[in-house]
Amino acid sequence: MAKDMEVAEAGSFSAKDYHDPPPAQLFDAKELTKWSFYRALIAEFIATLLFLYITVLTVIGYKSQIDGSADSCGGVGILGIAWAFGGMIFVLVYCTAGISGGHINPAVTFGLFLARKVSLIRAVMYMVAQCLGAICGVGLVKAFQKSYYKKYGGGANTLADGFSTGTGLGAEIIGTFVLVYTVFSATDPKRSARDSHVPVLAPLPIGFAVFMVHLATIPITGTGINPARSLGAAVIYNQDKAWDGHWIFWVGPFAGAAIAAFYHQFILRAGAVKALGSFRSAQRF
Repeated sequence: MAKDMEVAEAGSFSAKDYHDPPPAQLFDAKELTKWSFYRALIAEFIATLLFLYITVLTVIGYKSQIDGSADSCGGVGILGIAWAFGGMIFVLVYCTAGISGGHINPAVTFGLFLARKVSLIRAVMYMVAQCLGAICGVGLVKAFQKSYYKKYGGGANTLADGFSTGTGLGAEIIGTFVLVYTVFSATDPKRSARDSHVPVLAPLPIGFAVFMVHLATIPITGTGINPARSLGAAVIYNQDKAWDGHWIFWVGPFAGAAIAAFYHQFILRAGAVKALGSFRSAQRF
């Protein structure tokens, strides 16, 4: 009887069966014939539009509140801006994860593509939809805040005075690494199977990662870590200041995403060891 109880207790907390999902095809032309693919593109477009609208409007609103004010702590402050970015990511990933995966960021899409989670066609089209959504979102901000938009920089990402290009690039690489690494960890199917008794709401840690990175890097670059966010603001603002060093907000996030994908897939998930083992097994036969 005691032995039966021990077996029952051990079985009650057993993990779910786990199988690695097959890698996405590099080119999957069949996707172009499916409504679910275009529905996902629309979801990414609208999500990125809403993301830029809320966050850039928050930035401009904060700058207009503290301009000329003796109270340096007036407005929402950097903490409030960081909450706006992190909170919107939490909300939008929660809303769109079941439709498009809730990328809302070309760097996230790039990292998932390198890990063979999405096809090349889907990755490219997602990035296009995200960039167009970002441009439209900032366009709405400009339409609603004409009197403040140009005056307060249009929410564009720029390298702050006193920081070198290398520092800005490094901040963007590390910040994006934190975000994409969190995305991989929060959505890892192996973790979901292993820790099935621990409920994890994936959008929550992803939103918190965005929040924490903004707290650290707003004083340096204004925090890009999302090429669509930086592009949308630069296109609508369209001043030399917004385009100076704009490459940082593409190279940094893409490099950070690539490092995160490599670290998670080949180090933590031992992808390189598994591949080597499979190769050696094939050699024996």
